[in-house]
Amino acid sequence: MSPFGVKVTRITSRGRCTPLSVTPRGWRLASALTVSLATGLVALPTPSLADTTGTALVISEVYGGGGGGTGSPSFSHDFIELHNPTAEAVSLAGWSVQYKSNTGATAQVAGLSGSVPAGGHFLVQSGNAGSVPGTPGVPDPDAVVGLSLSQSGGVVFLASSTSAVTARGDVAGVTAGGLVDAVGYGTSADTFETVRTGVALTTTTSASRTAGVDTDDNAADFSEGAPDPQGSGGGVVVPPGPTARTIAEIQGTGAASPIAGQEVVTRGVVTAAYPTGGFNGFYIQTGGEDTTPGASDGIFVYDPDFSSDITVGDSVEVEGVVEEFGGMTELAASRTVEIAALPAVVPNTVLPGTDCALPGTACPTGSELDALREEFEGEAFLPSAPTTVTDAYDFGVTSSNFYGEIGLAAGSEVPLMTPTEVVDAQDAAGIAARTTYNDAHRVVLDDGSSVNYWNTRNTASGQDDPVPWLTADHTVRVGASVTFEKPVVLDYRFGWKLQPQRQVVGVPSGLMTFEQDRPAEPRQVGGDLRLATFNVLNYFTTLGTDVPGCTAYVDRDDDPVATNRCSGDNGPRGAWEQEDLERQQVKIVKAINTMDADVVSLEELENSLVVDGHDRDEAIAALVGALNADAGAERWAYVPSPDVVPSGEDVIRTGFIYDPSTVSVVGPGRILDHPAFADSREPLAQAFRRVGGGRATTFTVVANHFKSKGCSGVSDPADEDSGQGCWNPLRVAQAEALTEFAADYARARHTDAVFLTGDFNAYSQEDPVQAIEAAGYTRLESDDTSVDKSYSFAGMSGSLDHVFASPAALELVTGVDVWEINANESVFYQYSRHNYIGTDLYRPDVFASSDHNPEVVGISAPHAGTR
Repeated sequence: MSPFGVKVTRITSRGRCTPLSVTPRGWRLASALTVSLATGLVALPTPSLADTTGTALVISEVYGGGGGGTGSPSFSHDFIELHNPTAEAVSLAGWSVQYKSNTGATAQVAGLSGSVPAGGHFLVQSGNAGSVPGTPGVPDPDAVVGLSLSQSGGVVFLASSTSAVTARGDVAGVTAGGLVDAVGYGTSADTFETVRTGVALTTTTSASRTAGVDTDDNAADFSEGAPDPQGSGGGVVVPPGPTARTIAEIQGTGAASPIAGQEVVTRGVVTAAYPTGGFNGFYIQTGGEDTTPGASDGIFVYDPDFSSDITVGDSVEVEGVVEEFGGMTELAASRTVEIAALPAVVPNTVLPGTDCALPGTACPTGSELDALREEFEGEAFLPSAPTTVTDAYDFGVTSSNFYGEIGLAAGSEVPLMTPTEVVDAQDAAGIAARTTYNDAHRVVLDDGSSVNYWNTRNTASGQDDPVPWLTADHTVRVGASVTFEKPVVLDYRFGWKLQPQRQVVGVPSGLMTFEQDRPAEPRQVGGDLRLATFNVLNYFTTLGTDVPGCTAYVDRDDDPVATNRCSGDNGPRGAWEQEDLERQQVKIVKAINTMDADVVSLEELENSLVVDGHDRDEAIAALVGALNADAGAERWAYVPSPDVVPSGEDVIRTGFIYDPSTVSVVGPGRILDHPAFADSREPLAQAFRRVGGGRATTFTVVANHFKSKGCSGVSDPADEDSGQGCWNPLRVAQAEALTEFAADYARARHTDAVFLTGDFNAYSQEDPVQAIEAAGYTRLESDDTSVDKSYSFAGMSGSLDHVFASPAALELVTGVDVWEINANESVFYQYSRHNYIGTDLYRPDVFASSDHNPEVVGISAPHAGTR
């Protein structure tokens, strides 16, 4: 515990290493010292949990207030006390005590040896948090380990193996992984026997088992009171010294080290070093070629006080204790010295599992992939195959936290594709194969730190730190190629990751190069006119600050920037106040004016009639005003709402803007009022004609925004997610209603050239798209079909936004481009993230003007003379 009562630990909410600036060196002591206390030891078989017959070891006391807190702690260190209720001594050889935080993902493991005497106790001294001077030490511990327990609550395991316990929830009766006993203490532990103890501990209280009681119920079996540690009476016997081991011998051939808890000395070449960022250590690897197939030659050395003189390329000898931390084998160093140069490390060139080909049926699955990578845990790689960014959204590839992670598609020249973008949604085997391919090629590139960059308004977080990878002028975008200049290390830090040789802040100069591929404007698509579709990400002129009952997302300075939610269903969803709207609007305006289209269908516009009872066209009119002001001329007009609109519309709607100097409106527009759209945005149809052109230049455009894939409100099992998101049958019904409506409207306008545009919330091989194609429409793909997609989600690319052409409309098409200015970008460039993180990335340009990429289509529409 820190002096302020805050737990200082290497575990954050997802178990990342964090700096220990207030903790003296040695909080994780150099060895798990143990003692052999008796002869004729009995090695019992793995017992069932909570053995009420008194034939198995149990955890008898847990204390987590060691050395810190708001009051005077009872003891300088945490401790775990074991009890042997049997008449025979029990050997602890190969056993472990383990700890995880209340909701931690993985337990920390500390190996044990020695024995627990018959009817006696065994006392395991654990970590401290900066001991208060004068605090008594734990009396005569039998073992000293490096686990650092939370004062108020956590989970302690006793296991007959050194593999991390993975069981969660109620573990009463569970024996998987050698689990022998478990105590979920405090009020919030997510793992326990029947019920957690239920009372938060303090610096002066422990959770102690009632003598002789083990009913498989932590709340019933434990009480809170003054800590009373008891050991065997023999005290710690210090082993004769560390054993010389190679790194491969330490790593072993399994997921965990075969010698966890032992003190060793080994040698290697430094391949990465992290004096900053919270990792508190460095990687070493056996020099030369890999001569130990099956076992890794690299390992992380945890040493918060390692000398800054130790740098990449140095040869070192390290002495310390073998530990398992979050699934990663590491050394907790007690001594590190430089030695004469060892042979240089030869980096690997192919990341395990990433060399399999499409369709993916030969790719390794999860367990196979883990086994392949385990052989190379901690080793250096200099990838030789193409590598492409596939996830650049928010630094949170592996969790909901934001630790500077970038998702890569290793061994691929394109980002990973959403399976139903490229495989028929009804092809279960094909979808499974593509998913396996994606999993095998997906690799997380970390930033060499444990900093959480998200805006938490917590001074302990990294919200004010300069972010990695990104600056206003240096981007990391989905689809960009990556070139590695220096090796990266494959580690398992709560999931497989690549770590750079040092912490990355801003541009990773000298480590790797990201292709700077922002397209300044759409590709040329030819034709006489250009048709575009653009989802403008909740463009609302009604501001959150103007509506009672709304709450906001706030920046680092607690300044509201975007509307979070409002009471009721009809509140605004966009900018919070005027300055935020202006930041949003300038990006949208620049993007639309740069597209230089003649007709644009817009999605996610405010429906002002529903939001505040104003003119339905209030928001689209404001956008047109801003567009014309930017263009310096009357460049744009909007199509007014039809006289008849459906009742019960959504707060967002579709709309059209157009260039009145090049196209004219043919007749009034019409909104489809159909039961399939009762809970969605109704399609809007409008016919256009080139100025000066005859009837033959008339074409119809129908703007769409189908039901989302989200599962809110689902009650019918048919609407649940079966691989295409929730509400798929409804989207199919919407597609069928749409094609009938479009044909009817087009006939009334004397044209059979029809374009269906917008956000269909369906990927290219999903049922709603196929329903539209079955009605005779052709889905228009970008001229660069291998890359250009409209959306990126969960590290995979695909198109939710489409333009479909009827046969007559298809004859008019001269080119297509998906302008990748939004979905490929990090969210931190959006208007709503202004001043959200330590590097302000907002700029008044076209990029990150939305989360969907616009699509532009060239149309051949001759001048007068045709009818």
